[in-house]
Amino acid sequence: MRILFIHPNYSAGAADIAGNWSPAWVAYIAGYLKSGGYQDYHFIDGLVDKLDDDQMREAIRAAQPDIIATTAMTPMIYAAQRVLQIAKEEHPNAITVLGGIHGTFMYEQVLGEAPWIDVIVRGEGEAVTLNLVRCIDEGRWPNERESVRGIAFLGESGKVIATEAEPSIKDVDSIWPDWGILEWKKYIYIPLGVPVATPNMARGCPFTCSFCSQWKFWRDYRVRNPKRMVDEIEELVKVHGVGFFILADEEPQINKKMFIEFCQELIDRDLGIHWGINTRVTDVMRDEDLLPFYRKAGLVHISLGTEAAAQLNLDRFVKETTIEQNKRAIQLLQKNGIVTEAQFIVGLENETRETLEETYQMVMDWGADMANWSMYTPWPFSDMFAEMGDKVEVFDYSKYNFVSPIMKPDNIDRAELLDGVMANYRRFYMRRMFFQYPWVRDPFRRKYLIGCIKAFLKSAMERRFYQLGKQNYWGPLFKKFIKFEYDKNRSKIVEPDHNAWKKAPPAKRPAVVSAVGAAPQACAGGSPKACGGGDEQMTEEQMEAVARASAGQSKQAEVA
Repeated sequence: MRILFIHPNYSAGAADIAGNWSPAWVAYIAGYLKSGGYQDYHFIDGLVDKLDDDQMREAIRAAQPDIIATTAMTPMIYAAQRVLQIAKEEHPNAITVLGGIHGTFMYEQVLGEAPWIDVIVRGEGEAVTLNLVRCIDEGRWPNERESVRGIAFLGESGKVIATEAEPSIKDVDSIWPDWGILEWKKYIYIPLGVPVATPNMARGCPFTCSFCSQWKFWRDYRVRNPKRMVDEIEELVKVHGVGFFILADEEPQINKKMFIEFCQELIDRDLGIHWGINTRVTDVMRDEDLLPFYRKAGLVHISLGTEAAAQLNLDRFVKETTIEQNKRAIQLLQKNGIVTEAQFIVGLENETRETLEETYQMVMDWGADMANWSMYTPWPFSDMFAEMGDKVEVFDYSKYNFVSPIMKPDNIDRAELLDGVMANYRRFYMRRMFFQYPWVRDPFRRKYLIGCIKAFLKSAMERRFYQLGKQNYWGPLFKKFIKFEYDKNRSKIVEPDHNAWKKAPPAKRPAVVSAVGAAPQACAGGSPKACGGGDEQMTEEQMEAVARASAGQSKQAEVA
């Protein structure tokens, strides 16, 4: 049973400016298959290798697989559908599989557009994929496919069938990735010139940001044993030469006790590795006294979900933070030698040139080392997508990439919006490049920041940054020549109400988290992007229960 994993060739023009990120999804799924007895798997990275259709076709033809699987976040969906179309053309008898967040929620639309996809894995992929592979390997596919939980497919009548959800994996320590499936020389973090990894310490998020959907498809919050997690980091360092990692958790500091144990374990093993996280402003302030300890553990870069300069938008995003808290958190991090990155969401209908200017003035006042301005992207399965209603005009999902203006502000056009964002980037990084980075006293911090600006300039010169080449942006004098090129033939698809459980009476709602971190319903998937906020959060008692359960499961595994 030969399995071929493929990462689609799709670049959003934002996150990849720092280098080529290692695709963790394939390592975790491959590792779970390996533990289940399947080791004949291979990987094609269409993104890093920049494969066009003909090259992709040749690579798939040569692999001779029985199963071809790919993944897709929303902006990747058309590229992923095309990969599986090519795969089906080359190997008509092979089973084509799509996983990831977009298919998890939008499976009806995906199967309607791409009937060559045999099956969609809905949610957390490891257990579902293993059960699917076994079904195929044992000759039970397609006759018994409805017995596989957590999938969707086209039935014989052409009707979409979605099976019962697979329970989330309670013991996340049982998921051991096969990082050896990757060619690590390809995944270099430009600021430091070392291989970079994106491992998971925990899955899920107890916060309910209105613009996000991670809390919906992970369903619950589960955390790994810190020692087990550092075992994985040690393998990445000693076996694969990884020199930098970013925890792909939604909020790594949510469980303070476990995060402290993780940092202590890194200090005790002295692996000499640096790392970064995305986290909440309030968690930074909560852990003020621990920041020197975190820095000692190798934490050198924190990206904060500050999101907006206007309190009105912070409240709208359900951030539960204030402008003053944003500034305080950045000051605390800089005091402790940690690179700070402020993230802003722009491009809602109330955006103006003045509000864009406010974000620039605010981040300059805060003194953040780095700043990002991301276009608001209304995930079709998020709360805000439904709330926006007819204000969402673009349904070309390839443009749901954080750099293309999906919303049209009421008082400026999309070209003016893009130009305003670029003006912020130019001014911010020119000042930092000439007046801050070269004069930083800490040698490592100075090296890191100068490396970041090199990555930024490299992407800008190649016109990959913010997809400036594709959008034909050359500067403020050329706004009228900007080309967003939305596919206007794509229209809104009515999807099931993904928020129905929130509207149910409290007694009938599915649990957000249980003592072992498992919720009984729904499905999962996702991408690593942390923010934080919301009014439905785990209590300290619940997080402690998760920690105890995780530790107990690890001990049981050791005994076994």
